[in-house]
Amino acid sequence: MPLRLPPPDERLSSHTGWTRTHWEALADHLLDSVVPYATDGFAQFRLPGRASRSGPVSDGLEGFARTFLLAAFRIAGAGGDVPGALLERYAAGLAAGSDPAHPYAWPALTDMSQQLVEAASVALALHETRPWLFDRLPSAERERVVAWLAGFVGRRTPDNNWVLFRVIVEQFLAEVGGPYEPGEITGGLERIEDWYAGDGWYSDGKGKNFDYYGGWALHLYPSLWARMAGDAARQEVYATRLRRFLEQYQHFFAADGGPVHQGRSLTYRFATVAPLWLGVLTGASPLPPGRTRRIAGGVLRHFAERGVPDERGLLTLGWYGPFRPIAQDYSGPASPYWASKAFLGLLLPADHPVWTDPEEAAPVELADQALAMPAPGWLLHATRADGVVRLVNHGSDRDRVQDPNGPPDPHYLKLAYTSHTGPELGDEAQGVDNHLAVIAPDGTASLRRRIEPLAVSDRFAASAYRDGPVRVVTASVVDGAAEIRIHQVTAPAGHRVRDGGHALAADAPLDLRQGDGVALALRPDGLSSAVRGLHGYTGSGLVTAEGANAFGTRSATPYVIAGAHPGGTAIYVSLVRLARTAQEPPSPGVWVEGDVVVLALPGGETVTVRLGDVPVCERRR
Repeated sequence: MPLRLPPPDERLSSHTGWTRTHWEALADHLLDSVVPYATDGFAQFRLPGRASRSGPVSDGLEGFARTFLLAAFRIAGAGGDVPGALLERYAAGLAAGSDPAHPYAWPALTDMSQQLVEAASVALALHETRPWLFDRLPSAERERVVAWLAGFVGRRTPDNNWVLFRVIVEQFLAEVGGPYEPGEITGGLERIEDWYAGDGWYSDGKGKNFDYYGGWALHLYPSLWARMAGDAARQEVYATRLRRFLEQYQHFFAADGGPVHQGRSLTYRFATVAPLWLGVLTGASPLPPGRTRRIAGGVLRHFAERGVPDERGLLTLGWYGPFRPIAQDYSGPASPYWASKAFLGLLLPADHPVWTDPEEAAPVELADQALAMPAPGWLLHATRADGVVRLVNHGSDRDRVQDPNGPPDPHYLKLAYTSHTGPELGDEAQGVDNHLAVIAPDGTASLRRRIEPLAVSDRFAASAYRDGPVRVVTASVVDGAAEIRIHQVTAPAGHRVRDGGHALAADAPLDLRQGDGVALALRPDGLSSAVRGLHGYTGSGLVTAEGANAFGTRSATPYVIAGAHPGGTAIYVSLVRLARTAQEPPSPGVWVEGDVVVLALPGGETVTVRLGDVPVCERRR
């Protein structure tokens, strides 16, 4: 069914045209579109597509739980003033799903099962809609719902964001007089303290697992729990962290609304805006209300203008169109509906300033941005001229949960990610983009599996990795749209050194260009990805692929390469750029002496990078 939106309101929302009525219209469209896929009694929504590893019954529960969360925000935000069919649909589903005798009953909550995830969405939705749903159920049905949720008590979960699902479920059980263990609630809340990296950032479990789960899970659930429980002391702790997080997080969105494409579960798409609404809901946001709506509305509009949801009104496994390689093995047909978290803002009343204040520009629309984030080991740079955001990665690698014998996860271990490109996921091209590879004579390329963070400061970051006899220390200096990479490579003689740029993708043919030490791929809309060798490289090239990138069916990655490493340690310097221009990137002056590299940047700044145990950077004009 076609998506019908209200006319844009360019007076109130001069940047996006989107207002609360647009959010409500899209929420209603998503909720109406899943109805044809409901089982008898609405206990499950079995959406089309390949089943997850948990099977179709769990996937059907997922369809109910995640759309119920969206319905809950819509119902509660309207004070229950929604079409009666919506309330009746989910009331019926609660009754049928919790009835063990029903042919489409929900599966029991068992150790480590996907059902535990969905139970948290059910519990949260029940909490928000309690006056209109749970409290109006017949007592026998309420008891059955409580009994199903109580199956969470004592269950084992993975040691990551899943510990917070227990916190939400058992808090709701406590509210309605069900069985729960107070120690399990506090235990989950205390567990995430071990993963707090400071400065507003959480790792998703032990290690360096920095991604969107920090916002849409590790900030979201504790803050919502404190709101449910009325725990003012913990809420203040969470609010302080969330405020600092949002000061940085607001920079992760391009002028056209595209989020930086990094980490797992990217098929949740606009769930990326959930922490922005959370900040307003809990009084923790440092952003002006109009900026929150501008960024969040920009993200939602970004996807709506690119075919999300699809012509059936469904969210598919993919980024814009369907793209199965983006999904994890736990992803099923209804998994993308965790995007429901994006509609958290509907809980705010219609007369709240976040809905009534004029939109305010996002940071990238005001000026070029450069932001150092030492906790996750990231360096962000964005440019006003093209609205592109780039994230240089010298810290997040999800190392503790990687298969040591498998390929590195391309959503974590690349040198950089952006709002306009995604990593290559096909066998042919994977490993070239945004990776410094040292290639042995037999063709085996070194792999960046565990990142050793070394430094993050103003427009500068550094890290290292080791793979057998190969060790690479990389320092990044950002300058506008460009990242200058300085690689100190230690490897046997005869190896080749290759540095890849951003993988550019489109559904139309790309313009591929190659010159003296430079390679460039140009998209029809004018966005280009380029790499220029500045020191140590002897050639350049482009690798192409089809069906390997979430941003388009055709993709190309420019790279530079050195024909023969001399053995021992040598320095290689390259310039990587993603920008809206067809011109080749400039060639700054480069001087290398030992482990000191001096860069003369086009704007007149001189940058001196001293490599060593802890690389340092000095700037002067």
